[in-house]
Amino acid sequence: MTGEREITSAVELCRPDGRLNPAAVGFSRTPLHHANLRGWGRTKRWEYWGVVTPSHIIGVVASSLDYAGVHSLYVLDRATGHETTAEATVPFARDAVFPPVSGTGRVSARGGGLSIDIDQDAAATTVRAHAKNIDLDLTIPHTGHDVLGVVVGWSTTRFQYTLKDVGRPVHGTLGLGGVLHPVPLDGSFAVLDHGRGKWPYSAAWNWAAGYAPGRALQLGGKWTDGTGSTENGLILDGVLHKISEDLVWTYDRRAWRQPWRVQGERVDVRFEPFHERVSRTNLGILAGETHQCFGHFTGWATDSAGHRVDLSGLTGWAEEARNRW
Repeated sequence: MTGEREITSAVELCRPDGRLNPAAVGFSRTPLHHANLRGWGRTKRWEYWGVVTPSHIIGVVASSLDYAGVHSLYVLDRATGHETTAEATVPFARDAVFPPVSGTGRVSARGGGLSIDIDQDAAATTVRAHAKNIDLDLTIPHTGHDVLGVVVGWSTTRFQYTLKDVGRPVHGTLGLGGVLHPVPLDGSFAVLDHGRGKWPYSAAWNWAAGYAPGRALQLGGKWTDGTGSTENGLILDGVLHKISEDLVWTYDRRAWRQPWRVQGERVDVRFEPFHERVSRTNLGILAGETHQCFGHFTGWATDSAGHRVDLSGLTGWAEEARNRW
């Protein structure tokens, strides 16, 4: 178990010299960190929106990894298992725009026939993306529920701010090959992964997120272990119950669609995948491999009062990512 500090007022991620601001280390329930990153070198910025609908699963990535902008648009047809993917790699992330505070301003990325525009204000976030055979137009209203923002510090020069917002309502349209598919409010949800920081060259992480009405789960591992910070939390009726312990992840790297297990004193989760997405990047100095499995959760987690909450019925994903970047 760790003793994490809750941050309740706005704070800058970095000191004036670009090093980690010690006052920024902790977790928050709203987007309070201003990512005033300076310079170039090991600096990473990204926005990921994952969307689950009754018929499809969608992933939108805009990222600046110093050496390159790596952007993508992914769609899974849940009935057939067919994947549609558009990817773009842009040297030195030219023309990519990332605001310093989550939930405000515009995110924009372009390259290789792919365009992503994310506009954020107090009422809602809109996500519009276009590529060959894919047209996406989503509105993601703000509900005022808690998020989980965490700063992880490996050192004063290597650190990451992540904000996970699990279970946002979403509606809009998805066009695939000229066929328009509705994204209905009923049965759909969205998840945000907002990241800003300065990473070691080699890194690995686990991430799991799941949602059902009134309940959401956010779990992480590997990259936070031993730092005193975690990105683990249970959200009940919009209220975050922080889980401040490193968790044990068990899964078979030779058979990704076998059940996963995530365990700790306050968590015992079983995740059963129905689909595996594999993403690989190899640009020499920049390389990575992600196995993201979509599926269903069972098990339990405890809230802040120690009451067990049944997690049966949650839908989402669990993943392992390994990067040289």
